[in-house]
Amino acid sequence: MAGDMVVVRKEGLYCVPGGFYIDPWRPVERAVITHGHGDHARVGHGHYLAAEPGVGILRSRLGDITVQGMAYGETVEHNGVRISLHPAGHVLGSAQVRMECGGEVWVASGDYKVEADATCAPFEPVQCHAFITESTFGLPIYRWEPQQQTFDDINAWWRKNVAEGRASLLLCYAFGKAQRILSGLDPSIGPIICHGSVEPLNRVYRAAGVALPPTQMVSDVDKADLKKAIVIAPPSAGGSPWARRFGDFSDAFASGWMLLRGARRRRGVDRGFVLSDHADWPGLMSAIKATGAEKIVVTHGSIPTMVRWLCQNGYDAKGFDTEYGDDEAEDAAAAGAAAEGVAATEPDVDPVAKRWAVKDKAEAAREAGTAAAQKDGGDDA
Repeated sequence: MAGDMVVVRKEGLYCVPGGFYIDPWRPVERAVITHGHGDHARVGHGHYLAAEPGVGILRSRLGDITVQGMAYGETVEHNGVRISLHPAGHVLGSAQVRMECGGEVWVASGDYKVEADATCAPFEPVQCHAFITESTFGLPIYRWEPQQQTFDDINAWWRKNVAEGRASLLLCYAFGKAQRILSGLDPSIGPIICHGSVEPLNRVYRAAGVALPPTQMVSDVDKADLKKAIVIAPPSAGGSPWARRFGDFSDAFASGWMLLRGARRRRGVDRGFVLSDHADWPGLMSAIKATGAEKIVVTHGSIPTMVRWLCQNGYDAKGFDTEYGDDEAEDAAAAGAAAEGVAATEPDVDPVAKRWAVKDKAEAAREAGTAAAQKDGGDDA
């Protein structure tokens, strides 16, 4: 086909032959939604198309919408474009959008991660000619430890706090991250309390067949048992009057950005747990390679670094300027600074980040951080 199948318009990513949008940020008639985070799924569209496991999430977050759910791998044709949705491994119902027209295949990834977890369908590579990929953690310093190690660390922190007679307040994004953490908790340690913004989403996950441990609202727990509890709450709950009811507590934040000491210090929490629902640098590279695509389009995140690296390694790569936030974002410039700070004297680089830092990428990382810092920030995942 002549020209790109997917382009950027003021409303969002637009499939030219299909006449529909993917995760548009302004109201449109027809929108294909990759997942329910607020920067990708917005109110005001005439018709929504999404993966069936995510329909409940969309309705819980967007209200009364006209939404069509599709099973993963199911195909529908619109204006001559064959559309199918495939697991992205990001959160419940997250999907990659496959578009085929005139023998050419494009895939839009939405947000994704390649490590499987118990709360959503695992990422599946989709063969294509062109792949539109996110780049939230598209810097070489970002390499995640196995998630079970992080779960073990969280449970050990919780046990220690119980032994010391204080509650454990774990701040994380209410949709996706909270449920993933819940799936890794050891409920024998004590009560699991969820904030009012988390519990309704837990119900949607359970209705979709995802096994989560028993959870309670704070009003359902005896005051004496609060000191044994772990409390799962959104970042906005930190330092709020709601949190003060737990008395003496230890707090922590779970995010991929916790790899950077500076991010943890800015949050002002006792602990940072490195856990992301986005692919790390090796995950991004492996996902791109698995598609077999020669044309790569990079969106939201570290676009300059990714595009430069891909071009240097034989891909036809470019970036799309989108209005997607970063559902785990803090200050994007800090990522570039951390990649630079690989010397032993740099106080803000976590030892894990230092171990994985790649010195010859520092200049590109700095440019990526500076460019990203000039754009609007994040959402709530």
